[in-house]
Amino acid sequence: MQHHQSPSSRAASGWDRTYEWKAVLLLSLGFGLVGIDRFMIMPLFPVMMQDLHLDYQDLGHITGALAIAWGFSAMFMGNLSDRLGHRKVLIPAIVVFSLLAGLSGLATGVGSLVAIRALMGLAEGAYTPASIVATMDASKPSRHGMNVGLQQMALPLFGLGIAPILVTQLLKVVAWHWIFAIVSIPGLVIAVLLYRVLRNTRAAEADAHTTVHDTAGHKWSDVFRYRNIPLNIVGMLCWLTCLVVLSALFPNYLTDYLHLGMEQMGYVLSAIGFGGMLGTLVMPALSDRIGRKPVMVLSVLAAGVSLFQLMQTGADPVRLFQWLMLTLLFVFSMITLTVGPLSAESVPARLMSTASGLVVGIGEVFGGGLAPVIAGYVAKHYGIQYILHLGMGALALGLLVTLCLKETVPARRADAAVVQHP
Repeated sequence: MQHHQSPSSRAASGWDRTYEWKAVLLLSLGFGLVGIDRFMIMPLFPVMMQDLHLDYQDLGHITGALAIAWGFSAMFMGNLSDRLGHRKVLIPAIVVFSLLAGLSGLATGVGSLVAIRALMGLAEGAYTPASIVATMDASKPSRHGMNVGLQQMALPLFGLGIAPILVTQLLKVVAWHWIFAIVSIPGLVIAVLLYRVLRNTRAAEADAHTTVHDTAGHKWSDVFRYRNIPLNIVGMLCWLTCLVVLSALFPNYLTDYLHLGMEQMGYVLSAIGFGGMLGTLVMPALSDRIGRKPVMVLSVLAAGVSLFQLMQTGADPVRLFQWLMLTLLFVFSMITLTVGPLSAESVPARLMSTASGLVVGIGEVFGGGLAPVIAGYVAKHYGIQYILHLGMGALALGLLVTLCLKETVPARRADAAVVQHP
């Protein structure tokens, strides 16, 4: 009796585990540097404001320029990565954004800073979808969720956790200009190591990482023929709306509505970083075992319950921390699965980065760009406490999206195929 091996089971039989861990580690460190380069300007800004005569509006323009450039770049560069191979996109991208991070230290005013940060956003947007799919290509199919979670965890860990401590300590010994230069060096080191280690995955091999076994060439627009991609785009807008509401405007909710002190507010907000790290690690790894769809449905329901509890909590920093951490744990879990496995596993091998890039890019531009505008309008005209209702509405729509998703775990689909074809 002849057994038909699926591509995923064939790939698993001769797996190069050493290459997997080297590649995942380097791609994670690269994404961690994206986080540092993107977010380090926030703790440096009070010092930069005095030297360059900037104001809060300038900070909004500087951060907004990077986010919008990142989003548009992710939309288009994912497809370029599918055409040219990951190496030709990832290695130049990390070199460019590292050099531009260093150049930020030479900025003389808001105009040059906006230009440099927008160019940085283009390079970081190119790195994002290509690095997600390169991580999946390097991973054994049964570890997609876990490894993409590790790679995605690096951004909140380095960017929101380590960067503020690192740059404020460095400020004691060097001027802010030099901090940008210092931080650009590790990126160039990672670029050299990626050049030595990272392989381009042929379509026939990448086929093991998707449920659509089709290695033919495709137009970029073909991604929309696969049901999960339009659903993931809508889902990403929901998850980012919730995230933006709970990061951009929540500090004012805590101080203006609940009347917490600055130190208490800072303590509560640190829950975003802890929740984000746990969410990218735990739930995507669980999805390798029980499936992507059950984890998405569980996450959106748990996020809704946690956000509801957060809305009911008064000026109690410990309980606020607890419910904010749990809400963000489940929101980051859904972001990680949506941009990674649920997008890349749903399309043919030659469209994996294209799919991830479109989901990341449209989410970043519209979720990251429009959500704060809507939330700001709600806060100004109805009261800041109602921004949490906006997050709850986004999760309700997200629940409908998750219920319509198709399962994509390659191992589970492969097992089903073996049962059907003994």
